[in-house]
Amino acid sequence: MGKLLSNKIALAIGLGLTSALTLGSLGYVLKYQIDLTSPIATANEPSLAENRTNFSLAAGFIAQNQGTEALEKLSNLEQSYPILEPYIILKRGQAYQLAGDNRQAEQTWQNLVQSHPDSPAVAEALYFLGQSNPAYWQDAIAKFPQHPRTHQIIRQLLKKNPHQPRLMAILVKYDPDAPGVSEIAHDLATNYSEQLDPQDWQAIADSYWKKWDYGKAGKAYAKAPSTPRNLYRAARGYHLGNGKKTAKKLYLQLLEQYPQAEDTGLGLRRLALIVNTSEALAYLDLVIRDFPQQAPQALLQKAKIFDGLKNTVAAQQMRDLLITDYKNSEAAAEYRWSISQKKAKQGDLLAAWEWAQPIAVNNPRSPVVAKASFWVGKWAQKLGRSEDAKTAFESTLARFPHSYYAWRSAVALGWNVGDFSTIRDIQPQVASKVNFVPPGGSQIFQELYRIGLEEDAWMQFQTEIADQENLSVPDEFTYGLMQLSRGQNLRGINTIWYLKNRTSDEDIEQWQALRQTNEYWQSLFPIPFEEIILPWSQQRQINPLLVSALIRQESRFEPEIGSSAGALGLMQVMPATGKQVAGQIGLQDYSLTNPEDNVNIGTFYLDFTHRKYDDNSMLAVASYNAGPNRVAQWVSRYGLRDADEFVEKIPYRETKGYVESVFENYWNYMRIYNTETAQLFQQISQSNPEVITNN
Repeated sequence: MGKLLSNKIALAIGLGLTSALTLGSLGYVLKYQIDLTSPIATANEPSLAENRTNFSLAAGFIAQNQGTEALEKLSNLEQSYPILEPYIILKRGQAYQLAGDNRQAEQTWQNLVQSHPDSPAVAEALYFLGQSNPAYWQDAIAKFPQHPRTHQIIRQLLKKNPHQPRLMAILVKYDPDAPGVSEIAHDLATNYSEQLDPQDWQAIADSYWKKWDYGKAGKAYAKAPSTPRNLYRAARGYHLGNGKKTAKKLYLQLLEQYPQAEDTGLGLRRLALIVNTSEALAYLDLVIRDFPQQAPQALLQKAKIFDGLKNTVAAQQMRDLLITDYKNSEAAAEYRWSISQKKAKQGDLLAAWEWAQPIAVNNPRSPVVAKASFWVGKWAQKLGRSEDAKTAFESTLARFPHSYYAWRSAVALGWNVGDFSTIRDIQPQVASKVNFVPPGGSQIFQELYRIGLEEDAWMQFQTEIADQENLSVPDEFTYGLMQLSRGQNLRGINTIWYLKNRTSDEDIEQWQALRQTNEYWQSLFPIPFEEIILPWSQQRQINPLLVSALIRQESRFEPEIGSSAGALGLMQVMPATGKQVAGQIGLQDYSLTNPEDNVNIGTFYLDFTHRKYDDNSMLAVASYNAGPNRVAQWVSRYGLRDADEFVEKIPYRETKGYVESVFENYWNYMRIYNTETAQLFQQISQSNPEVITNN
């Protein structure tokens, strides 16, 4: 059996394969990316590819409980493969144990503990040693509190005795996203408050903040170490939790202790919302004077206060200052866009165009600029200025290629990417995702990942990043990738998405460079459950990328997620809808958290909403969110003469945003995975060398 495994993998490597290899009845899947370009070894020195192959084979044998075969491949391997020496010793101990030599296994792990005391592999060794001597588990907790294997130890200990706050605090700090840890954080805050230090309170506060439980978060941040961030969140937490008196006190404490911190400027703007008018104006004047990043929004706040006081002259002065002194700000872009929309509704398209055009020049990183750029093209069309319209659409595509409005521009330019009325029937050719080694982490992590030992790689990486206050962009991206690889799709996508919030010049530069890679976009728009989505999309005759786009918006590919309204699963099917559809299709013993059942039912319902509206995918998607009856009312009220104008008029903000998000997802799936669309986009990029990809 072992020889068969060895021969199959050796043959695959000899053929230069780099994808997953399934070894039939052995049931073992070995992933590897062997570097076949490494230098040819001397007669007495194995090549890097040979070392990687031997270690991968050894890991495969261990997975198949074949210790003797693994020992053969691991023999003296650390001498020629020193980068993974701690893991080679770790695996050797496992191989001895599988071979029945427990004494040699323990000696091997003890040798690892002594020879490589700082390696994360030691935490694994301590876990194995602790199964016969619990003292080793205490060593793991003391030295490697950040290691996932230590967290496994802690859970076992808490199962025996749940009243151990120090162990609970380790999980809250180092494994905050794991199931059940938010409950542990609340238990700590409620029942062990006297035993907690400020660092414990910060971890607890972060847990509450992530769950949007701002009232409890504010109270916890007030006990955390005094930093601008913590003080601001303490104040904001009390503010949102209806403790405005305490919130005011904390906002003022923030001003006193950190008078120049950026969080202080934001805090003063928040403070202006809960005090009387004269105080509010005074605090906003302080923001305008001392915090230039917050000044544009402070001007708008002052304008609204003057609106309330019926002082239209002063209100307009604030807005005039905004677009003259802070023309490059996000607030100025939003104000310009609001005015251009008003002009368009009044039928003055030329004025709307004139108000919107400067946004693209002055505010290239604003979220509204892609929208403004597209509508400049639409208004040019209506004014009969076809060349200006074409220029605006091409500019939108080139400068904001990942936006919903890039898709609308592509449609306006005649690209074969599907419009609202034709998307359903498109069956696009989809290219396979390319495997790659993540850019973050140490060389050891990358080597483990490269040869397919993803579980060991994950534990190594978790240990490396756990004590870092702020991760670098490559490390944060890698963290998102590892979450995706472990099926934590919502967390992985969000981790990568929030890289856009980085503010330092270095971080922005690294993020922009990352955004030029296919790997970034494939990770941000993955297609998990493809083996389920594709067959059901084909059966319902719906474009599979549209189904994937809807699932990404509904659940971020989390099969067991539930909404506050009770919707469940990948396509967020309501139980009543699920029951009705299951009866129609004869599906018995179904579960909405089962991906197969959920996509079966969800695509049936999406087919129904398409048929109801003559295969208009915009109306079908809107109905999926708001219900067919409401959409029918909107169609009756607004008509469908111009689909883009209809989307703008959708009265439910949630549904309007939902429609735009689903089709933005669809466009990105087409742009990333469809070769024809990618080639068209490349042509646009080459003809517009000033491409800005920061939307």
